[in-house]
Amino acid sequence: MDIRALLIVSLTAGASAVSAQGTDPDAGRDIYMSYCVQCHGFEAKGAGPMAEILAVETPDLTGLAAQNEGVFPTATVAMKIDGRTQILAHGGDMPLFGAFFDAGRNVTMRMPSGQPIMMSQTLADLVDYLETLQAQ
Repeated sequence: MDIRALLIVSLTAGASAVSAQGTDPDAGRDIYMSYCVQCHGFEAKGAGPMAEILAVETPDLTGLAAQNEGVFPTATVAMKIDGRTQILAHGGDMPLFGAFFDAGRNVTMRMPSGQPIMMSQTLADLVDYLETLQAQ
């Protein structure tokens, strides 16, 4: 087998390991309630108890798809949570919870475009839960 075929087989195997169907939104809800609710609120609309003391407005997480032409921005959300994209309100990397969102096994989630993105199972569960909150 040549190197290109081996690479395609490897990428295909990794990409099919876990998709959005392999996540657990109930586990994601538990993670949200433990780590996100203080700022984003119980309804994820940005009205958590800590929101009023932040220097920037806490975003309404239920309107992320609406702000993205009706498509939930899976990769953008994941990269903001795990620190690949810095967030001013969090002083840079998010989350403030250390390596919590890096813990556990890595999985592959497919973006709406079909592109795979690697993240921890913990993060994938949280992102999946946030997708369930999107306003219709």
